[in-house]
Amino acid sequence: MYVFVLDKNKQPLDLCHPARARELLKHRRAVIYKRYPFTIILKGRELENSTAHPHRLKIDPGSKVTGVAIVQECAGRVVGAFEIHHRGQQVKNALESRRALRRGRRLRKTRYRKPRFLNRRRRKGWLPPSLESRVANIETWVRRLRKLCPITAISQELVRFDLQQLQNPEITGVEYQQGELFGFEVREYLLQKWGRKCAYCGVENLPFEIEHIHPKSKGGSDRVSNLTIACHDCNQDKGNQPVEQFLAKKPEQYLRRCGGSARLCSISFSLSLIQTLVNQKKVKITNTGTGFYVQLEESK
Repeated sequence: MYVFVLDKNKQPLDLCHPARARELLKHRRAVIYKRYPFTIILKGRELENSTAHPHRLKIDPGSKVTGVAIVQECAGRVVGAFEIHHRGQQVKNALESRRALRRGRRLRKTRYRKPRFLNRRRRKGWLPPSLESRVANIETWVRRLRKLCPITAISQELVRFDLQQLQNPEITGVEYQQGELFGFEVREYLLQKWGRKCAYCGVENLPFEIEHIHPKSKGGSDRVSNLTIACHDCNQDKGNQPVEQFLAKKPEQYLRRCGGSARLCSISFSLSLIQTLVNQKKVKITNTGTGFYVQLEESK
């Protein structure tokens, strides 16, 4: 990385090579202005008597780390690269801790106070504190770098991921344009997909709840492929357990959840339990040539 250079009036000049900066410091033609990012001030140089080329600041935003690069426009050369590490998760954890402390204090000190959680108004342009911290970090470093380098333009990478294409690379035509929820609301789509039965116990004619197969607390998404319907009891019993752990003692429900069959080496049931189900003619073991599968007798 190159070294930032300022004139004697603290105006930004072109960046110089670290070897050149060491030479200037050795001959006492410059002094250190900052340790990070490392910046020197030339004692006998002014911006009017120097040539400062335009530089472009490029930003690649991320949820945890944001990449920043400084490019000299005329030469197309990268003269500086940085990483900004965000504190979004720390901010979220701190707010949750504060909320728990305040709730405990209210229960101890003002138990009979009228609730006041509905009288809050968010200002226009409000952002979650974790996201606001990320935006403020980037703005702060942009202001700092503009004071140290002759930046004339800023570019930011804008990326959109096609999640439908990632899930099914061969999807084309009308199927791609309409998507899997065309003509359906999410709940109605899930009810039709799971046969209007609880995905875990198979009960019918009950009010069903939308449930995350892979829990959100463990990285699950809100995509429809990660949603299912479950009765209230199953939803509460499952909690944030993985589906394999929740159905560890219910092999029939697990196989039904997997579409009627599962690879023998991928399930966590004991061999004695599988043998008991085979003897009761509830499941069967088949060899497809690619491995052994446990399959429900009723599924085809």
